[in-house]
Amino acid sequence: MGKIIEVQLGEYRPVAVYDMNDVECDRDDYVIIEADRCMEFGQIITNMKVVCQGKVEGVVGKVVRKVTDGDMNQIRNNRLKAQDAMNACARKVNERKLDMQLVKAEYTFDCSKIIFSFTAEGRVDFRNLVKDLAKIFRVRIELRQIGVRDKAKVVGGYGVCGRELCCSSYMKDFHPLSIKMSKEQGLPLNPSRISGVCGRIKCCMAYEFSVYKELSRGLPGVGDKVTTPEGKGKVLDVNILKRIVFVDLGEGKTTRVAFAAQNES
Repeated sequence: MGKIIEVQLGEYRPVAVYDMNDVECDRDDYVIIEADRCMEFGQIITNMKVVCQGKVEGVVGKVVRKVTDGDMNQIRNNRLKAQDAMNACARKVNERKLDMQLVKAEYTFDCSKIIFSFTAEGRVDFRNLVKDLAKIFRVRIELRQIGVRDKAKVVGGYGVCGRELCCSSYMKDFHPLSIKMSKEQGLPLNPSRISGVCGRIKCCMAYEFSVYKELSRGLPGVGDKVTTPEGKGKVLDVNILKRIVFVDLGEGKTTRVAFAAQNES
């Protein structure tokens, strides 16, 4: 086997590993790939300077060629057809009164399959819906239930930071997230402060967690009793990044105590 690269499949689907197949291409190039009994298109996300070689587990297909002008025209036409397919599927969902919300429809490059993504509270029996759609389009039909984080990745948008959502711009996979990450960073456990547009904990919590965890070592928590040069008191607030603790000494008096970094102690 030759060089192995990672490709973002289609418009929004997961990143997978493909055999480069001796095709001359570079990072961010669009390529046509052969996988899962059909022809697909995707964008290379691998840094070609550190491309893997040899046998790698999980290879799901191979690169056929870089996209041509004709290929790009077909991709644009497929996007228009996908919108029509989305509308037809929405009508069938309403007719069958299925409790599901369609998110996206996408044709494979060779138009041999349509992938419909949807969200739902629970399991949905969509077998009859698949039969309806197969009769209409005469191609393979795949209905894929996704979560709210996946929906945000597909739909896209901007976070409260003003930047494009991490999940829809560059993230390959979602990080495990927990309330503990918010606690470690000294953030108020207010859903509106720690949740992203998807309603789940912000992905950026995972990026910052290890730094806050390291910097908070040796610092007291809010509510702890501490002794300061000015007397004993109760911790009101903690600035983890600056390693500064604000202490209530009682009788309306407060003080600020700076803690040395761990490697300085």
